Amino acid sequence: MFKPLIQFVLQHLMQQNSWTAPLLQPYANQTICMDFKVARVALTILQNGELAVAADSATADATIHLPPSLAMRLLRKDPLASSLIKIDGDVALGIEIGKIFSAIRWDVEEDLSKIVGDVAAYQVVQLGQEKFKQLQANAKNLGEMLVEYWQEEQPLIAKKSSIERFNQSVDQLREDTDRLQSRVDRLLAAAPSRESR
Repeated sequence: MFKPLIQFVLQHLMQQNSWTAPLLQPYANQTICMDFKVARVALTILQNGELAVAADSATADATIHLPPSLAMRLLRKDPLASSLIKIDGDVALGIEIGKIFSAIRWDVEEDLSKIVGDVAAYQVVQLGQEKFKQLQANAKNLGEMLVEYWQEEQPLIAKKSSIERFNQSVDQLREDTDRLQSRVDRLLAAAPSRESR
């Protein structure tokens, strides 16, 4: 049911990002599976560097596991997210496909301009970007408020200054213990020499 839609979207994105074809051509006839936990999509790389939905019987040369939570982190450009992606099979193929997919961009404005015209498409995209930035700012503010609440009102998270004080106390205790140990060692070393007199 979704295969024709996926095929259409892939071909459209590949046309908008024509630079991907030469990079994919060396991997022609190989199949990669994108595992999103809620759905799996197997894609075959064609001779011309385009992607096609693979046959149901196709065996994946590489599988990229990308749970929805990780996909959201990648969309937010979280620098640590890419290190959490799990790849089974041909890791080199999976890494190369991952690099290409992460660089693909959808030109929304171009697609909208075919429906509503250039000016309206530009304005819709600008409005969308402003709203997205506003949502990001609101999410950041909410996160900061929750952290403050959990630090001040309902202590679940330690404050940075409290952690630093704790670490300094641990360091001081370690230094005091080391000094005490060296003093005990000196006293023990001196004790047998007194008995020998």
